[in-house]
Amino acid sequence: MAHEMPPFPPLSSSALDADLAPRLDGLDKPTVWHEFTPLANEYQSINLGQGFPNWDPPEFCVAHMNESVDPRYGRDANQYARPNAHLPLATVLAREYTAKLSRAIDPATEVASTVGCTNALFCALMGLIGGGDEVILMEPAFDLYVAQVKLAGGTVVAVPLRPSPTLATDDDPNANDSFQLDFEELEGKISPRSKVLILNTPHNPTGKMFSRSEMEALAGIVERHPQLTVITDEVYEHIVFDDVNSPHIHFASLPGMYERTLTLSSSGKTFSATGWKVGWAIGPPHLIRAVTSIQQWCNFSSPTPNQDAIALSLETASRDPYQSHPTYYSFLRSTYLHKRNLLLDVLRGANMTPIVPDGAFFVVAETSPGGFSVGPDGANGEFAGRLCGDAEGLGVVSVVDEGSGRYGDSAQCVLWRGEGGFGEELVAVRVL
Repeated sequence: MAHEMPPFPPLSSSALDADLAPRLDGLDKPTVWHEFTPLANEYQSINLGQGFPNWDPPEFCVAHMNESVDPRYGRDANQYARPNAHLPLATVLAREYTAKLSRAIDPATEVASTVGCTNALFCALMGLIGGGDEVILMEPAFDLYVAQVKLAGGTVVAVPLRPSPTLATDDDPNANDSFQLDFEELEGKISPRSKVLILNTPHNPTGKMFSRSEMEALAGIVERHPQLTVITDEVYEHIVFDDVNSPHIHFASLPGMYERTLTLSSSGKTFSATGWKVGWAIGPPHLIRAVTSIQQWCNFSSPTPNQDAIALSLETASRDPYQSHPTYYSFLRSTYLHKRNLLLDVLRGANMTPIVPDGAFFVVAETSPGGFSVGPDGANGEFAGRLCGDAEGLGVVSVVDEGSGRYGDSAQCVLWRGEGGFGEELVAVRVL
C-alpha cells in the first residue's frame, strides 16, 4: 500500500515576515512565462514563445558527450574545470575567434566559459558596473537584460529601435530596414555614468542584423566615450539566412573595438542543446577578469563534461559534412531558412504582414491588416492570452515590446519546433 505524504506544516509567522533584499524589488514577481506556459498547458496550445526546441541535439553532439563522461576515452572531464574555462574548450574557441576577429586570441587569458550566455552576461555586469552606473539597451530587448542590470545595481537607459516610416506601407518589409537605430539619439543618452552598452545581433526579438555601416557608426560613438564597454550578445550568430548580403559581423572585429568589447555567445541554440548551458566570453584580459572574478566566487566553473562535449562538437560542426551539407552550420542555416519561409507564407495567408528577418529564429508580424488589434499600452499580453483561448488551443503568440505600445499592432512568432509538430503550429497561425 502506497504511503501518503504528510501535509506540509505551516511556516511560522516570523519566517513569513522575512524581507527579501531590496535588489529584488520588482524581480520576485512571476514572469510572462509563469503566466503563458500554464495557459498553453490549460488549452493544450502550441507554445510559439517557448525558447527551446522539441528535438534533440545532433547525433555527433550526443556521441561527444558520451566520450566526455566515459573514462575509457581519456578525456578527464569528470572533475572541476579551471574557473576561466576547461582548457580544451578554451583552445577551440581561441582558434575559432582568432579567425573571426582577425587577431590572435590567448586561450589562457582571453576566453571564459560560463553556465550559458546568461551567466556570462550576469558575471560581466556584476564585474563591470556598480550603484548608479548606467547600461544602455536597445529596445525592444531580451527582458533578462533589464533584470540583470538591476541586480548588479545599475540603471537601464533604453534607446528604441524605431519602426521605419515606410513600415506601414511596405508590402514586404525586412527587419534590417524596418527597425532603425537613431545614432544621435543614442549618443545623446550617454552620460558620465554610462559604463556598458549591450549590443544584440542577430537581434532578439526583431530578427534584425546590424550592418557594417551601423556597426561603424556605433564604434565611432564608443571611441568618443572612453568610459563605455560594449557587451555583444551573439548567441544566434549561426542562424543567419543571407551570408552574402546580410552577414553576421562581430563588433569586436572593427578597428579599435576588441579592447573595448566582451563578445558573448553559447552553444545552446546552435546545437539545440539548451539544457547543456555552455556559454562563453571572448575579450581582452582586463574584461575577461570581470567575468572570471565573479564566477570563481559564485558557481566556480561550468560543468566540465558539458564544456568538453561542446569543444569536440565545435570541431566536428565546422569540419565534417552533415546530412548532405558541407558542414553542420550549413545544415543549421538551411533548416531554419526552411522554417522561416514556411512561417512567412502562413502569416501572409492569415492576412498579416511579416517583417522578414535575416537572422535568429523570430518573426515579427504586423497584425492590423487582418483586423487583429494588439491594443495600446499593456494590452499585448491580453491579446496573446485571447488568442490562446479563442483559437481553441491551437496557438500562442508572444508579443513584442509588452507594455510600451511603441510597435503598435505587431506580434512575435518563433521558428522553434520540429517538423513533426511544425504542421500543427502552421494550422495554429492560419486560424488566427
